[in-house]
Amino acid sequence: MPAQIIDGKKIAEEIKREVKDQTKKLRETKGIIPGLAFILVGENPASQVYVRSKGKACDEMGFYSVTERRATEIAEKDLLAMIDEFNHDAKIHGILVQLPLPKHISEQKVIEAIDPRKDVDGFHPMNVGKLVIGEETLKPCTPAGVQELLLRSGNNPAGKHVVIVGRSNIVGKPVANILLQKQAGANAVVTIAHTGAKDLLPYTKSADILIAAIGKAGAVTGEMLKEGVVVIDVGINRVEDSSAKNGYRLVGDVHFESASKVAKALTPVPGGVGPMTIAMLMKNTLKAASG
Repeated sequence: MPAQIIDGKKIAEEIKREVKDQTKKLRETKGIIPGLAFILVGENPASQVYVRSKGKACDEMGFYSVTERRATEIAEKDLLAMIDEFNHDAKIHGILVQLPLPKHISEQKVIEAIDPRKDVDGFHPMNVGKLVIGEETLKPCTPAGVQELLLRSGNNPAGKHVVIVGRSNIVGKPVANILLQKQAGANAVVTIAHTGAKDLLPYTKSADILIAAIGKAGAVTGEMLKEGVVVIDVGINRVEDSSAKNGYRLVGDVHFESASKVAKALTPVPGGVGPMTIAMLMKNTLKAASG
């Protein structure tokens, strides 16, 4: 039986429709319009694309949004002052500083400067701490999107062995903390595997659900998986492809062709986890606005 393709685009659209409906109700019942501020420093082309797509999503949801663009040379103190202004702006419920930042600016200082109640990226230490102990909080968008993909595709992680390949603060650690909580939609047995392992095979072979976030194209192959596994591929890597119009194609951390012969279900790249990140950002902003 062919593997189920978990359609991230379709699930993301479902979530955005829900957010749009709830936003309309919030505006009609309480007069609140969710507001999101984007801060973009420098000329990174990928960052510019991300911010544009997030701004477009805000328009679709009926949000208020503002984008502040600053030159690479901006002083750290000036960026922190801008964040402080948004912290005190009642029209703004979420603040997103697009990463990466220039080397002379401390990303950690910037993250910590954002009011935790407006931290729609879910990176502030206070929100990270709440996530770890199982308190309600704003969760990082990509890990929260992974949980939604599993649940909405009929692959509840409860009681399953989830193996996460990768330990970043952006994906690996938070998705582990989300899925191991003793809560509905979680309650999994979680293992974090990473490059420190002499051999990843014993870990990947034991997974009922495998989440790949290692940042290396095709690092996980079908031979490393057990029959019937559910695979969520968070990776997005450019590989050269002379047959492609722009000279490259996007692939995940999982070798899709070989994995699809073994897996029960898996996400494609692109079109899997990627669309979920913006959908969950919209959901977080609505949550922040709702109080």
